[in-house]
Amino acid sequence: MADAVIDLNADLGEGFGRWTLTDDEALLSVVTSANVACGFHAGDPSTMRRVCALAAERGVRIGAQVSYRDLAGFGRRAMDVPPDELADEIAYQIGALQVFARDAGSRVSYVKPHGALYNRVVADADQAEAVVTGILRSGAAGDGPLPVLGLPGSRLLTVAEGVGLPVVTEAFADRAYTWAGTLVPRREPDAVIHDPEKVITRAVGIARDGTVEAVGGEPIAVEARSLCVHGDTPGAAQLAWRIRGALASAGVRVEAFA
Repeated sequence: MADAVIDLNADLGEGFGRWTLTDDEALLSVVTSANVACGFHAGDPSTMRRVCALAAERGVRIGAQVSYRDLAGFGRRAMDVPPDELADEIAYQIGALQVFARDAGSRVSYVKPHGALYNRVVADADQAEAVVTGILRSGAAGDGPLPVLGLPGSRLLTVAEGVGLPVVTEAFADRAYTWAGTLVPRREPDAVIHDPEKVITRAVGIARDGTVEAVGGEPIAVEARSLCVHGDTPGAAQLAWRIRGALASAGVRVEAFA
């Protein structure tokens, strides 16, 4: 793939009170976009403020990582939330983060669902429409249409495009893929890839060649402008640096999506 360019995003601010999970400061030295937890699956006001300040200081774009209201389950449990209620909750989360992003001299630049909500809106049109309604309801798009980060071919991106929101496709180097191009559910064996060398190889393949190895070993096509580096895995920052170095060696330019 000629002139390959990709954004690196990571889930940050995933702590609560005295409990911390992600090495936010280290990861903000590597990534170009920060998916900041907005308090529903993780995160609290002080954490949100701190991450936004660090991101703004380092020129990293701030994204709202919105979720079902599920602190106990880290947003990874399936939930049935009425669409209008979900839209309000999405707007609430974006608005909360926008306060701290503005205080840091920046702004919320995009939205990405987390966990169970991310997986749900791949195929569920009603929940996808609720997320998009919440984005519009938040008013955070006052500086222009707010991009939506998600899985290629998902209902979420289709609905977002339908109302004029920019969409950004992403891929995951450390997650197993099905033949259909969807993520293998975390409850299934080997859904998460832990071998750093394999993760790095997959990252380069996604960014440079637009392919990733699916379950069974055969490559499938993936369209990705952004690559997610999970911040809640052991050694995440070191792995992110290695991925960035491997991308540079492969001729892939790392920069935030426009």
